[in-house]
Amino acid sequence: MRSFRGACPTPTRSLPPSSSLSLFTPHHSPSSLFTPTILTLCPIPPLFLSSGLPVGASLVEEDKIELAKELEVKAKAKGVEFILPVDVVVADKFAPDANTQVVDVADIPDGWMGLDIGPKSIDLLQKTLGDCQTVIWNGPMGVFEFDAFAKGTFAIADTLANMNDAITIIGGGDSVAAVEKAGVADKMSHISTGGGASLELLEGKVLPGVAALNEA
Repeated sequence: MRSFRGACPTPTRSLPPSSSLSLFTPHHSPSSLFTPTILTLCPIPPLFLSSGLPVGASLVEEDKIELAKELEVKAKAKGVEFILPVDVVVADKFAPDANTQVVDVADIPDGWMGLDIGPKSIDLLQKTLGDCQTVIWNGPMGVFEFDAFAKGTFAIADTLANMNDAITIIGGGDSVAAVEKAGVADKMSHISTGGGASLELLEGKVLPGVAALNEA
């Protein structure tokens, strides 16, 4: 059993499926703990809109569109590669019995919403993860609570579970629930329900709980 569960001091917030984020920092470098050369995000309408792609009826955080543009510029400047989905599973409503179809990201129909990554995107991510030594996963690929939209999340969870020589860190309540539902939580190196806190720690911020322990 490889998994170690940790509790972070700040609670997580359940984001809309169209806004969830998955962060992979795969390459380990002796000069730094993490060398983030690849940043992978599941369907995020602000990034799609900033690239001129349609989002259909997907939930859009309008105030994040400018942030998405800024992130793309900063990523390019730092040599960080964004890998976005190339196809998505779309639905005509947010429900387990919705009508579904798989479309390229440039062809999301009006009135339909992206609720999972498609098979080509799964293949792309699995190939990207192939030579990774460190993976930090924060956010499921789609609405895994509905069976019709769980394939992407479970495929990535299974991929991580079989990366025996890699460090796999799962952060966030939704991500933890996903790997548990997929039955692979015990195969991850570390899982924590503190998704927001995990990202703040990677930013270099001082977490109150950690600071208190250091001062004790």
